[in-house]
Amino acid sequence: MEQTGVTMTMGEIKTFVFRLPPLEFVQLADEMGERAETFEMMRLAETGFAEWSEPGEDIYDHLADES
Repeated sequence: MEQTGVTMTMGEIKTFVFRLPPLEFVQLADEMGERAETFEMMRLAETGFAEWSEPGEDIYDHLADES
């Protein structure tokens, strides 16, 4: 798949982020923290649905494909 957009290294991103004015830096850090928390909660929640991946649990999947 062809990528679109800008490709940057972690170092390049840090360079730009650390140049932000202090208030914008703090806002970005807060938003990144919230996203990290959401990501972690979703990762942990996946374990609660592990039984859906068991053999035999996919018997109705074809119905969703037909609609």
